[in-house]
Amino acid sequence: MGLRINDIVPNFSAETDLGPIRFHDWIGDKWAILFSHPKDYTPVCTTEFGAVAQLAKEWEAHNTKVIGLSVDGVEEHKGWKKDIEAVSGAKAVFPIIADASLEVSKQFDMLPADAYLPDGRTAADSASVRSVFIISPDKKLQLSMTYPMSVGRNFAEILRALKALQKTYGQPLATPANWTEGQDVVIALSLDDAAAEEKFGAFDARLPYLRMTSNA
Repeated sequence: MGLRINDIVPNFSAETDLGPIRFHDWIGDKWAILFSHPKDYTPVCTTEFGAVAQLAKEWEAHNTKVIGLSVDGVEEHKGWKKDIEAVSGAKAVFPIIADASLEVSKQFDMLPADAYLPDGRTAADSASVRSVFIISPDKKLQLSMTYPMSVGRNFAEILRALKALQKTYGQPLATPANWTEGQDVVIALSLDDAAAEEKFGAFDARLPYLRMTSNA
């Protein structure tokens, strides 16, 4: 059974380019985003790490720590960061997990248990290590996405999803399609109309089961 929404994520120990971590301790009482990559010094991944670096103020504003993972060693990560910063024009202050053993990738169900890195390997040998995991302060998985090597991740969408998760976290709410911060949200069906009005005030019932509010 793989890692599913609302599962507690693995609490692994790992080396990073910024020193050793114990994952749950590193998260602390914040939200966390783990984004993984199949190899250092690859073109699409370099642009993605740069995009994360450029959003540093957003992650901080939303009480979120970000951490990369790549299936290479600490020294490769340190060198690669110089390229990332040169391309993005932003300081990459987040850690990158060194997962040359594939231990973390396997725990997060990105690779099968019998996966290994052959001699002379390329990024294609660990291609499925291109995932994003958003984790809440209770250490539970709230969202995951996996991309192919040919499609660069949209970190504006990942930030939007983070904001939506934080807006609805522990609340009888959901966000509609294409929601952005500040827009109306959906009242969950776990509340009947009377309870919904008591909690949120007057609401817009577009359908009996689609009730929107701006008061959340």
